[in-house]
Amino acid sequence: MLAQGVIVHDGKVLLVQQKVKRGDIVWNYPGGGVEHGESFEQACIREVMEETGYNVKIIKPLIQSKEKQTFLCKLISGELSIEDDEDILDVRWVDLHDDVYFDDVSRPVVEMVLKTMEVV
Repeated sequence: MLAQGVIVHDGKVLLVQQKVKRGDIVWNYPGGGVEHGESFEQACIREVMEETGYNVKIIKPLIQSKEKQTFLCKLISGELSIEDDEDILDVRWVDLHDDVYFDDVSRPVVEMVLKTMEVV
């Protein structure tokens, strides 16, 4: 089971560049596995902190399935840093409209976030 957070701040979204199991290097939202006894929400907050150095608060769920949940999060505190993790190659704030960083998996999530922001 996986949990990930979509953190938007000042018109940018936080992405991590990582190696995925199939061997590709992709830009993705910070997140990872849900540990024993942990909720998806707890895993999301922990994984974001581990991968980026930021403490976040969950605003609302974006995508929910039995195996993976994605949450819209708000930046609370912290400082951008990369933990010593061989899977995380880079972490950066990316403009929400910069298509270079988004693929077929991450683009629909960012479009969902943009629609949410229009409503607010």
